[in-house]
Amino acid sequence: MTQVISVEIVRTPNQNQVDIVIGDLVRDSAPSRLTAGDATLWGPDAEPEASIRLAWTTLHETSRPLVAEITALRDELLAEGVDRVVLAGMGGSSLAPEVITGTAGVPLVVLDTTDPGQVAEALAGDLKRTVVVVSSKSGGTVETDSHRRIFEAAFTAAGIDAASRIVVVTDPGSPLEAASREAGYRKVFLADPHVGGRYSALTAFGLVPSGLAGADVGKLLDEAASAAPLVSADSPDNPAVVLAATFAVAHAHGAEKIVFADTGSGISGFGDWAEQLIAESTGKNGTGLLPVVVEGPGAPGFVDARTDATTVAIGPATGSSTLSVEGSLGAQFLVWEYATALVGRVLEINPFDQPDVEAAKKAARSLLDSPAASTAEPAFVDGPIEAYPSEGWLPADVKTVAEALRVLVAASPEHGYLSVQAYLDRVDDASFALVRPELAQRSHLQTTFGWGPRFLHSTGQYHKGGHQNGVFLQLTGASEESLDVPGRPYDLSTLQLAQALGDGQVLAERGRPVLRLHLTDRVAGLAQLVEAIQEDGS
Repeated sequence: MTQVISVEIVRTPNQNQVDIVIGDLVRDSAPSRLTAGDATLWGPDAEPEASIRLAWTTLHETSRPLVAEITALRDELLAEGVDRVVLAGMGGSSLAPEVITGTAGVPLVVLDTTDPGQVAEALAGDLKRTVVVVSSKSGGTVETDSHRRIFEAAFTAAGIDAASRIVVVTDPGSPLEAASREAGYRKVFLADPHVGGRYSALTAFGLVPSGLAGADVGKLLDEAASAAPLVSADSPDNPAVVLAATFAVAHAHGAEKIVFADTGSGISGFGDWAEQLIAESTGKNGTGLLPVVVEGPGAPGFVDARTDATTVAIGPATGSSTLSVEGSLGAQFLVWEYATALVGRVLEINPFDQPDVEAAKKAARSLLDSPAASTAEPAFVDGPIEAYPSEGWLPADVKTVAEALRVLVAASPEHGYLSVQAYLDRVDDASFALVRPELAQRSHLQTTFGWGPRFLHSTGQYHKGGHQNGVFLQLTGASEESLDVPGRPYDLSTLQLAQALGDGQVLAERGRPVLRLHLTDRVAGLAQLVEAIQEDGS
């Protein structure tokens, strides 16, 4: 058989220990037991959850009937002149489709935001040509429910039968399934309930929006099928086993971060998908692996990685790579899912739960119920930037953004990390991503960048449940748009701010320093922020 995916260990000081862990996984028949759905692999505490979360290992076979259903619906829509696909989904419901369609080069409008400007921009597209895929396992995801309500009202206002333009992907028996059937939505796809969101790339959650947008999802399943014998094999050459062993040994030696750089894989945005898979699966019980997605192999955090990080090239190896992984997208999906589940076994954690995700959601809901709690005076104002630090770490005499950033970085322990969280418009405010390499270069900390609130469904679990050595920079901004959520007593700006404040509150309760910088003018605020970062010593 042609090798459809390859893993190369470029360098590691602990190869003997890696070989021992590989031998243990092979001797325990961990890969074949995983394929067979053996829920005992992660110990008795994890068994109840694992027993209902392992159907992803055979999705390359069980998802085949979906291909014809998706193709038929796409043909129907095209015949009606409907060729613009908007996906309303968060986390596992949006990350895989974005990678699949980006790699295939087909357009998909992804709404995984509560920024009113970004949602308004999606609404401004040609509604006569638009179908909205509402994608939620639970059916209760607040962001996705808001998007559904907003688009349903917009279709109706435009004289379009809203029900004919809404397609739903959800789990059987969810509230969304019942409501969708009652509303008469165009089609309801039911996903396999025995697959968790972050392992759902090859379920209806990944395939439906991607296929409707024009991606060849049958080919994607073929790619995964070609890798299945490799990852199921109890062999030291199993690429998932090699990855799991390398990460586990590196973690034992203090390298709890995995830095991803694309080196010409031909895959678009793979690191963003892997980020959720790894962070949410392993970041709990005060341990885990933190993914850090960087701009390329020459970026800060990769080329200058220290002993707290393992560098991974998605594509050919580079001089700074610890590992390289090459293969098709479908094969990559399956290999990384297996590797993540297997490293969970070695780290003795349950890779299928997310015990700390709900805390931020509860805090946000509380703030929505009590809007007055969201009002506070800034600690200081520096031009177009208002600063709101959590209590206890920023001296009262600090009055500039540059000073505050220096204190925030200094609050990180040795080999900690800096998390930048931008509750902004990731289309119009895309330039804010430049903040990550600027801060990484000057702080010498591994630095992550996430768009809020989407990262709450991704790395948010690790921030609360993983290694407690992070410091957090939140970016919020004044909105020119005001977009009400039909049937709800709040608009998107209020929801967006509540999500930022709620997550910041939970992080602060765990003793982590949080600095929220609110930009009263987004363009001027970015310029001042970059200037503050670039000041000597920041």
